[in-house]
Amino acid sequence: MLPATAKWYDRRDSVFIEFCVADSKDVKVNFDKTKCGFSCVAGTDDVKLENQIDLFEAIDENESKHNRTDRSVLCYLRKAQPGKAWPRLTKEKAKVSWLSVDFNNWKDWEDDSDEEMGNFDQFSNMMRNMGGEDDLDNLDVDADGADDVRLNKFLFYFLWFIRFSIYSELK
Repeated sequence: MLPATAKWYDRRDSVFIEFCVADSKDVKVNFDKTKCGFSCVAGTDDVKLENQIDLFEAIDENESKHNRTDRSVLCYLRKAQPGKAWPRLTKEKAKVSWLSVDFNNWKDWEDDSDEEMGNFDQFSNMMRNMGGEDDLDNLDVDADGADDVRLNKFLFYFLWFIRFSIYSELK
Protein backbone atom coordinates (compact mmCIF):
# COMPACT_ATOMS: atom_id res chain seq x y z
CA MET A 1 0.00 0.00 0.00
CA LEU A 2 1.07 3.54 -0.73
CA PRO A 3 1.08 6.37 1.84
CA ALA A 4 -1.28 9.31 1.41
CA THR A 5 0.25 12.77 1.04
CA ALA A 6 -0.27 14.77 4.23
CA LYS A 7 0.30 18.24 5.68
CA TRP A 8 0.39 19.15 9.36
CA TYR A 9 0.45 22.18 11.65
CA ASP A 10 0.78 22.86 15.36
CA ARG A 11 -1.48 24.81 17.71
CA ARG A 12 -1.28 25.46 21.46
CA ASP A 13 -3.71 22.66 22.44
CA SER A 14 -3.75 20.51 19.33
CA VAL A 15 -2.08 19.29 16.16
CA PHE A 16 -3.82 19.07 12.79
CA ILE A 17 -3.02 16.57 10.05
CA GLU A 18 -4.65 16.85 6.63
CA PHE A 19 -4.46 13.77 4.44
CA CYS A 20 -4.78 15.11 0.89
CA VAL A 21 -6.93 12.42 -0.68
CA ALA A 22 -9.66 13.26 -3.19
CA ASP A 23 -12.78 11.11 -3.38
CA SER A 24 -11.83 8.89 -0.45
CA LYS A 25 -13.89 5.87 0.56
CA ASP A 26 -13.67 3.41 3.43
CA VAL A 27 -11.82 5.96 5.57
CA LYS A 28 -10.40 4.59 8.80
CA VAL A 29 -8.60 6.78 11.33
CA ASN A 30 -7.22 5.27 14.52
CA PHE A 31 -5.94 7.37 17.39
CA ASP A 32 -3.68 5.83 19.99
CA LYS A 33 -1.83 7.61 22.81
CA THR A 34 1.37 7.90 20.74
CA LYS A 35 0.23 6.85 17.24
CA CYS A 36 -2.12 7.88 14.48
CA GLY A 37 -3.23 5.47 11.78
CA PHE A 38 -4.97 6.40 8.52
CA SER A 39 -6.22 4.27 5.65
CA CYS A 40 -8.66 4.69 2.78
CA VAL A 41 -9.46 3.80 -0.79
CA ALA A 42 -8.92 6.84 -3.04
CA GLY A 43 -10.00 8.13 -6.43
CA THR A 44 -11.62 6.43 -9.34
CA ASP A 45 -8.77 3.89 -9.52
CA ASP A 46 -9.57 2.63 -5.99
CA VAL A 47 -5.96 3.00 -4.83
CA LYS A 48 -5.42 1.77 -1.28
CA LEU A 49 -3.54 4.24 0.91
CA GLU A 50 -2.23 3.77 4.41
CA ASN A 51 -0.19 5.87 6.86
CA GLN A 52 1.11 5.00 10.31
CA ILE A 53 2.59 7.83 12.37
CA ASP A 54 4.55 7.48 15.59
CA LEU A 55 3.74 10.87 17.09
CA PHE A 56 6.26 13.29 18.60
CA GLU A 57 4.32 13.45 21.90
CA ALA A 58 1.26 11.82 23.43
CA ILE A 59 -2.29 12.81 22.50
CA ASP A 60 -5.67 12.44 24.14
CA GLU A 61 -7.13 9.79 21.84
CA ASN A 62 -10.65 10.25 23.24
CA GLU A 63 -10.72 13.97 22.33
CA SER A 64 -9.11 13.53 18.90
CA LYS A 65 -11.40 13.56 15.85
CA HIS A 66 -11.38 13.50 12.07
CA ASN A 67 -13.56 14.94 9.31
CA ARG A 68 -13.78 13.70 5.72
CA THR A 69 -14.47 16.04 2.79
CA ASP A 70 -14.42 15.37 -0.96
CA ARG A 71 -10.81 16.58 -1.16
CA SER A 72 -9.18 15.51 2.10
CA VAL A 73 -9.45 14.04 5.58
CA LEU A 74 -8.62 16.49 8.37
CA CYS A 75 -7.54 15.04 11.72
CA TYR A 76 -7.66 17.00 14.96
CA LEU A 77 -5.29 15.54 17.56
CA ARG A 78 -5.77 16.91 21.07
CA LYS A 79 -2.39 17.22 22.84
CA ALA A 80 -2.01 15.38 26.14
CA GLN A 81 0.19 18.29 27.30
CA PRO A 82 -1.33 21.53 25.95
CA GLY A 83 1.03 24.46 25.60
CA LYS A 84 4.01 22.37 24.56
CA ALA A 85 5.22 23.03 21.03
CA TRP A 86 5.85 20.17 18.64
CA PRO A 87 8.90 20.89 16.46
CA ARG A 88 7.87 17.99 14.24
CA LEU A 89 4.94 15.59 13.93
CA THR A 90 6.88 12.34 14.06
CA LYS A 91 8.85 10.81 16.91
CA GLU A 92 11.81 10.17 14.58
CA LYS A 93 13.78 13.12 13.24
CA ALA A 94 14.07 11.53 9.79
CA LYS A 95 12.23 13.36 6.99
CA VAL A 96 9.17 11.49 5.72
CA SER A 97 8.63 11.96 1.97
CA TRP A 98 4.82 12.05 2.10
CA LEU A 99 4.61 14.57 4.99
CA SER A 100 5.08 18.34 4.87
CA VAL A 101 4.36 21.37 7.04
CA ASP A 102 1.17 23.26 6.21
CA PHE A 103 2.63 26.78 6.18
CA ASN A 104 -0.72 28.28 5.14
CA ASN A 105 -2.14 27.34 8.54
CA TRP A 106 1.02 27.45 10.63
CA LYS A 107 1.06 29.99 13.46
CA ASP A 108 4.04 30.47 15.75
CA TRP A 109 1.83 30.55 18.83
CA GLU A 110 4.80 30.49 21.22
CA ASP A 111 5.78 33.97 20.02
CA ASP A 112 2.23 35.42 20.13
CA SER A 113 3.73 38.80 19.19
CA ASP A 114 0.60 39.85 17.26
CA GLU A 115 -1.58 39.31 20.32
CA GLU A 116 0.91 41.08 22.57
CA MET A 117 1.03 44.04 20.19
CA GLY A 118 -2.77 44.21 20.30
CA ASN A 119 -2.64 44.26 24.09
CA PHE A 120 0.09 46.92 23.98
CA ASP A 121 -2.05 49.04 21.65
CA GLN A 122 -5.01 48.67 24.03
CA PHE A 123 -2.81 49.74 26.91
CA SER A 124 -1.50 52.75 24.92
CA ASN A 125 -5.05 53.85 24.07
CA MET A 126 -6.11 53.42 27.66
CA MET A 127 -3.19 55.54 28.84
CA ARG A 128 -3.99 58.22 26.25
CA ASN A 129 -7.64 58.27 27.35
CA MET A 130 -6.67 58.32 30.99
CA GLY A 131 -6.98 62.06 31.10
CA GLY A 132 -4.45 64.81 31.28
CA GLU A 133 -3.93 68.07 33.08
CA ASP A 134 -7.65 69.01 32.87
CA ASP A 135 -8.60 66.11 35.14
CA LEU A 136 -6.04 67.15 37.70
CA ASP A 137 -6.97 70.86 37.75
CA ASN A 138 -10.09 70.11 39.79
CA LEU A 139 -8.03 68.62 42.62
CA ASP A 140 -6.78 70.83 45.47
CA VAL A 141 -3.22 69.55 45.58
CA ASP A 142 0.12 71.15 45.00
CA ALA A 143 2.34 70.29 42.05
CA ASP A 144 4.02 67.45 43.98
CA GLY A 145 0.61 66.02 44.91
CA ALA A 146 -0.48 66.17 41.25
CA ASP A 147 2.51 64.09 40.32
CA ASP A 148 1.54 61.55 43.00
CA VAL A 149 -2.02 61.36 41.65
CA ARG A 150 -0.71 60.93 38.10
CA LEU A 151 1.69 58.20 39.27
CA ASN A 152 -1.05 56.39 41.21
CA LYS A 153 -3.35 56.55 38.20
CA PHE A 154 -0.59 55.22 35.96
CA LEU A 155 0.21 52.37 38.37
CA PHE A 156 -3.46 51.43 38.64
CA TYR A 157 -3.88 51.15 34.86
CA PHE A 158 -0.51 49.45 34.44
CA LEU A 159 -1.37 46.75 37.01
CA TRP A 160 -4.81 46.33 35.43
CA PHE A 161 -3.12 45.83 32.04
CA ILE A 162 -0.72 43.21 33.47
CA ARG A 163 -3.64 41.36 35.06
CA PHE A 164 -5.59 41.50 31.77
CA SER A 165 -2.57 40.17 29.82
CA ILE A 166 -2.05 37.25 32.19
CA TYR A 167 -5.75 36.39 32.11
CA SER A 168 -5.73 36.47 28.28
CA GLU A 169 -2.84 33.99 28.17
CA LEU A 170 -4.65 31.57 30.46
CA LYS A 171 -7.65 31.32 28.13
